[in-house]
Amino acid sequence: MTDVPPLPEEAAEFLRYAIEEEHGYLSWLGTEVGAVERGRIELTVPFDEKLTNIASKPTIHGGVAATLIDTAGGLALRLAAEDPLAVDVATVSLNVNYLRRATGDLHATADVVRAGSTIGVSRVDVTSTVPEDGDEDVDWGVEEGEERLVATGQPSYRLFR
Repeated sequence: MTDVPPLPEEAAEFLRYAIEEEHGYLSWLGTEVGAVERGRIELTVPFDEKLTNIASKPTIHGGVAATLIDTAGGLALRLAAEDPLAVDVATVSLNVNYLRRATGDLHATADVVRAGSTIGVSRVDVTSTVPEDGDEDVDWGVEEGEERLVATGQPSYRLFR
């Protein structure tokens, strides 16, 4: 990956627009694109009541974290390619390890572990902020506004070049 030129700024802007404005499902979730680099991306889904499980204290449905792991992992692999638009990815394996409940915004950070000729693997961590609503959640053991790891995954993808 050291011989690959830096990612053009317009590529990052295109990706932001495509996900935040044009992608039906990811746009509906309110997905926001953060850092975009070669082989790395950060995505955020803000807390929204429509994404929660019914519980005494609303928690974000685990499927949202799984979506972030799958999406961010695949995008990180595309971003590792010399021409990210010339590569397609299809999920081969998606495992999600849920570590604790998510009660605030979800933030995913994905990094490429390996990008082979036909298979690629990413590592994705999803954190959640503790809401700053004055309602302390004793399970967290952290202050309001801090982030805690809520899920992690190492998805693999078929690369089509």
